[in-house]
Amino acid sequence: MVFSSILFMFFYLPIVLIINYLIGKRYRNLFLLIASLAFYGWGEPVFIILMIVTIIIDYKFGLLIQIQNNSNNKKLAKFFLIIVIIINILFICFFKYAGLLIDTVKLIPAFSSIKVPKIPLPIGISFYTFQALSYCIDVYRGEVPAEKSLINFGAYVTLFPQLIAGPIVRYIDVAKELKERIISNPKTAKGIRLFIIGLSKKVLLANQMGLLWEILKNSPNENGILASWIGIIAFSLQIYFDFSGYSDMACGLGNMLGFEFLKNFDYPYISKSITDFWRRWHLSLSTWFRDYVYIPLGGNRKTPSRTYLNLFIVWFLTGLWHGASWNYCLWGLYFFFILSLEKLFLLKLLNRLPNFIRHIYAVFLILIGWVIFSFENFHNMMEYLSSMFSFSNGLIDNYSLNNIIGFLPLMTIAIFASLPLAKNLYLRYKNKNIFLKGELPAFLILLMFCTVSMVSQTYNPFLYFRF
Repeated sequence: MVFSSILFMFFYLPIVLIINYLIGKRYRNLFLLIASLAFYGWGEPVFIILMIVTIIIDYKFGLLIQIQNNSNNKKLAKFFLIIVIIINILFICFFKYAGLLIDTVKLIPAFSSIKVPKIPLPIGISFYTFQALSYCIDVYRGEVPAEKSLINFGAYVTLFPQLIAGPIVRYIDVAKELKERIISNPKTAKGIRLFIIGLSKKVLLANQMGLLWEILKNSPNENGILASWIGIIAFSLQIYFDFSGYSDMACGLGNMLGFEFLKNFDYPYISKSITDFWRRWHLSLSTWFRDYVYIPLGGNRKTPSRTYLNLFIVWFLTGLWHGASWNYCLWGLYFFFILSLEKLFLLKLLNRLPNFIRHIYAVFLILIGWVIFSFENFHNMMEYLSSMFSFSNGLIDNYSLNNIIGFLPLMTIAIFASLPLAKNLYLRYKNKNIFLKGELPAFLILLMFCTVSMVSQTYNPFLYFRF
């Protein structure tokens, strides 16, 4: 994986960017499609076939839906939409959830002998499937015209910057850029800066916080209550910098290729409620479920009971989207319960409280949620949760204390980096002469540190690749 990362950064990416810059505008999407398929095939050549089949199916159904819309035959257009939605859902259910379904059925004594097939999970299937679905739905709604070029549509579905770890990019947001995009020096420079920032988040912060979490999560009955809280804080920083780092890298790469992707994170750990948190965390997924599930189900336009049923469905699916294990569904329903309480009365009470109390409330509940998210084994989950509220194991043991002290400087930097303070300072002083002179060396040093870390680290997990 390290070798692949180095090859991507110093071989694949420079070649793609140079050719993309030199090639004529007419052939850029064809080149982008080939380059993206090569990128995906680098890790999973077999699943290129699945991706090509997905592209062809959604492209053809998009045209069929458009033809029926133009003929004012809404019933047939809706029929084609339902068929293409079913096909996409069947793909994702087979490859991602078949094992979970069979494991669950095995709990019934009569079916306990069923063998669970080993079905490999195509990387990024949840991301590109949701992109293809949003395109077909938007065509049906008349929000975008069907893409007539198979090459252009294929380039959209396979966009390598965000193909395997998001964000979820909607066709409506990049339709104009697929037809005509400008590659400029300022935009490329912006993209390079954003890519290095994202890479630094992932390699220098997420991986290190992940190491501390790995040390602490498997011994909750020995850590002590303080170490258990520090452990889940480390995981919360790991998953934030892992995913937001990939999102930043994707946006940066998009800039270099002439695209502008919407931001996916907005400093979620400064939230003052869970409602606020989900307006800041994984924005592309939250808005996808809002626009394509919650609102079509009726949103909050019907009876209160129907509104909460709609919320239940959305948050169950949000949890299930994250992984083929019931703890993810529990995680989604955990947030459904809190959000429902906030919608009913809690948000009004919170708004009367001082900001720091509201912030403590939000962070506390977010951390509990990350415990549910991080343990697929329910026994281990409850064991860790218990250790966070029990002094029976003491405050902190010596082994945990020594490890935490070793990671403490980096954790302090990570907490600071998760807040908007650094960005605000940069925006305030970026035009000062000292900043202008120091910016290039600073980014080169960050890139050097990232490269050295990737070469030397053996721990380099990819949390969101399984989604």
